Amino acid sequence: MGSVIVRSESGLRQEVTAGRHTLVADEPQAAGGTDTGPDPYALLMAALGACTAMTLRLYAGRKKWPLGEIRVELSHSRVHAEDCEGCDRPGTQVERITRRIVLSGPLDAEQVTRLAEIARRCPVHKTLTGGVQVSDEVSIQPPPRQTSPS
Repeated sequence: MGSVIVRSESGLRQEVTAGRHTLVADEPQAAGGTDTGPDPYALLMAALGACTAMTLRLYAGRKKWPLGEIRVELSHSRVHAEDCEGCDRPGTQVERITRRIVLSGPLDAEQVTRLAEIARRCPVHKTLTGGVQVSDEVSIQPPPRQTSPS
């Protein structure tokens, strides 16, 4: 797996480097950004949507199923903890991503059902629903060394 490096630019704009690819993340103007790129949640949903479509494409290809276009529509919301069973702290909110997968092609009902199952097996979906552990390391970059004139 490749690494991702994010460098802070002016304001809330961020330069994201993933391998040899570069993109920009930002916040909308209403949130204090300049709206020059998608916000972090949009990038998270893009990762899930891309992984879902790729996983379905690979599976259908191996099965030689007549899968046409795949469209994955995603939205993010926060719901009150009262909406979920077993939430421990009152007043907390639960993150929810709604994923709507629209398939085209002459697929039968069994194929559609199987593709729905396969979508839940996409690696990003499994990561998000499996409980992610984030390990942080924070350091400070030392200032450049001054060289004395010779």
